[in-house]
Amino acid sequence: MRYFIEFSYNGKNYFGYQIQPNAISVQEELEKALSTILREEIKTTGAGRTDTGVHAKKIFAHFDTEKVLGNELSRRLNSFLPADISIKRIFPVKADFHARFDATFRTYEYYISLEKNPFTEESAWQHWRKPLDINKMNEACKILFEYEDFTSFAKLHTDNKTNLCKMYKAEWEQNGSELKFTVSANRFLRNMVRAIVGTMVEIGSGKLKPEDLRKVIEDKHRNSAGTSAPAHGLYLVDVGYDFD
Repeated sequence: MRYFIEFSYNGKNYFGYQIQPNAISVQEELEKALSTILREEIKTTGAGRTDTGVHAKKIFAHFDTEKVLGNELSRRLNSFLPADISIKRIFPVKADFHARFDATFRTYEYYISLEKNPFTEESAWQHWRKPLDINKMNEACKILFEYEDFTSFAKLHTDNKTNLCKMYKAEWEQNGSELKFTVSANRFLRNMVRAIVGTMVEIGSGKLKPEDLRKVIEDKHRNSAGTSAPAHGLYLVDVGYDFD
């Protein structure tokens, strides 16, 4: 049987979600706990790969087992896992349902603190030395919908078969001294959101004009975009599926 796991994690202590040699990952912790409880080797497939230090408020993974699992597995799994990984639910799906390939959209949020805040130092980009013009940043957001090739925001030397993404939402909101960027698309390239945020901050600070974003995208080269925003301000907040 195939099961889906809905979970969340604080990415501070992990080198991303995906297992890699000589580095601790969320996937490694998850598989170790599942294998211990179920007494068999369990391999998981995640909805995506988050970079080092990036968080997930809502993410999914799937795994296969011949065992029929009960409702108590979530509680037992939470007992085995470290405090920075939390299981919300585990539920059966069709045998060919895939956590990565059957996802219809992914949504991220990025947080920026406009004042020096010791309580969000590890959860938001502290950008208080220079003011940001949110109106110009939102003006630039509209330009994102004119394009589907986001090569300029992709990490160099990756194994992407395509750099095409369909953008569904891109918007900045201000709540007091905090800025939140919400972006949703059918898929994202590695480092893409952080590269977009870094470029948007250059627009908000006046280094670039909103219309300059068109040239950045049309250049199709990572060096044309801004520096990547810090990882600790980024959160994967939703992954969509058609479970019916």
